Amino acid sequence: MAVGKPRSGGSRAEAEERLLVQAAQKDPGRFAELYERHFEQVYAYIIRRVRERVVAEDLTSEVFHKALSHLANYDWRGIPFAAWLLRIAANVMADQWRRSSRETLLEEPPEMATNPNMDEIDQRARLFRLVEALPTDQRRVVEMRFAEGRRIREIAEALGRTEGAVKQLQFRALQNLRSKLEGAHA
Repeated sequence: MAVGKPRSGGSRAEAEERLLVQAAQKDPGRFAELYERHFEQVYAYIIRRVRERVVAEDLTSEVFHKALSHLANYDWRGIPFAAWLLRIAANVMADQWRRSSRETLLEEPPEMATNPNMDEIDQRARLFRLVEALPTDQRRVVEMRFAEGRRIREIAEALGRTEGAVKQLQFRALQNLRSKLEGAHA
């Protein structure tokens, strides 16, 4: 079940991750370290496919719940732990689609990648971290505008600001994100 290719940078990071997995298998309380390390990757993978924040959050939670409950069965084979989590995520999304398709026949199943692009997932996870690091007002505007799909007018009303102020906050936030993204590639 090789999902994606193993990341380079390899042996030290792989050995560290393997030790974390083994520690969590012996003491489930140590699973929190794996959760923290991989949450953004799993969330980025899911949100790209379901596009609804609340559903993505629920499914991400379900992925980690299943991973924790099946961790004793996980066998290290040199494949990144994230690949195992993404396989669980694909199955959780398929199950969700089957459940929801019984309720409504109008939706299409989410895209299920058999070989997820780890670089793309890491890039999305990095973007989520950068958005979280924005000043509060800028972050709220970005989340409301792009994650929730609200219009400028709706955001202005919700925040008690003028539409011009919301546009300015959005502009500054995007400029801020762009400079941080370009700075990382330089």
